[in-house]
Amino acid sequence: MRPPEIAVAVAAAAAAVLALAAALSEKAEAAPSPAALRLERALPPKGMPVEHLRERDRARHGGRGLLGGSPAVAGVVDFPVEGSANPFMVGLYFTRVKLGNPPKEYFVQIDTGSDILWVACSPCAGCPASSGLNIQLEFFNPDTSSTSSRIPCSDDRCTAALQTGEALCQTSDSPSSPCGYTFMYGDGSGTSGYYVSDTMYFDTVMGNEQTTNSSASIVFGCSNSQSGDLTKTDRAIDGIFGFGQHQLSVVSQLNSLGVSPKVFSHCLKGSDNGGGILVLGEIVEPGLVYTPLVPSQPHYNLNMEGIAVNGQKLPIDSSLFTTSKTQGTIVDSGTTLAYLADGAYDLFVNAIIAAVSPSVRTLVSKGNQCFATSSSVDLSFPTVTLYFMGGVAMTVKPENYLLQQASIDNNVLWCIGWQRNQGQEITILGG
Repeated sequence: MRPPEIAVAVAAAAAAVLALAAALSEKAEAAPSPAALRLERALPPKGMPVEHLRERDRARHGGRGLLGGSPAVAGVVDFPVEGSANPFMVGLYFTRVKLGNPPKEYFVQIDTGSDILWVACSPCAGCPASSGLNIQLEFFNPDTSSTSSRIPCSDDRCTAALQTGEALCQTSDSPSSPCGYTFMYGDGSGTSGYYVSDTMYFDTVMGNEQTTNSSASIVFGCSNSQSGDLTKTDRAIDGIFGFGQHQLSVVSQLNSLGVSPKVFSHCLKGSDNGGGILVLGEIVEPGLVYTPLVPSQPHYNLNMEGIAVNGQKLPIDSSLFTTSKTQGTIVDSGTTLAYLADGAYDLFVNAIIAAVSPSVRTLVSKGNQCFATSSSVDLSFPTVTLYFMGGVAMTVKPENYLLQQASIDNNVLWCIGWQRNQGQEITILGG
């Protein structure tokens, strides 16, 4: 039996995304086929100021303490996703989920840093009625779905969620009272509502590549109140699709129903129009290599062991990446940029500066280490290699750790997209 693992496949995204297959539990002896979601990114490939991306991540992690500085049958599920170049929605990946009877589609953000799938419900206080992302917002109404039912506080699934803080029931509530929740985010926004059970629809691709329509009854959040940035029209979405490790995550629920193994992977594409794939189920590909996840952690932690620039390993104490309450390496698709532990950042940046082509001019722009060049970045900048437990090495091309910013005197300005995690020894590999 293999321990929980993460398959390192591709380095992607303008700010260093790790493509991964996270096995959340031991594999079944006869693993079913994977379920996949096509993704598109709401991050333009060129010109987005680094400070906009950094501020978005600061807001996301403000309440988490992760970023320092200023505060049996299974198959492939394919949901096309749309995004926006809106600077307030950069670096987000979306998919569609189909819920209820009759079914409706909902745009939801993919987030490995949270656990629960929730969508806005009708009626909803503070929920936007329109979106600047050129999507039609939908409101789920459990009263108009023939297969929907509210989860009461007496339900075992609510009881389990209460123990982990994913649910709310007052001591004065009767056993039949709805199982509620309130989720607060680092930027001060929040959502609250109650849990419902209803049907999720998806296409399954079997081993013979034949597609069939499938469905499963799952528990998800029905939000009837939103606050903070979730109320803004320009960044309005239908909900969030959490892929964390809680038993109420969709990944865990589909596993308990025998629909798919407790495994998922995602590859987030950073070039052109972004996008990618999110797979529910095991990938059997000869090119994948595996490194174990750190068990018993609230986030997806990896055992990163070192960093090399142009093949030269940096003199970083490997204990800096060891998982503890104050340090470690986390994979989070909801974080736009990559953030290196404070103690590793200067060594990394200085190695990049030393390795660039002599024709490249170095400069600092708005606090970011940048470079001006008229040459191809692949020819002018070094490759970066991340080393993980088990002898796994992931090579990151220059285009995947640099962000194109502007033009200066017929030269293109490129800035390092990987940021310093000021005052923290936590490394975050964002999406």
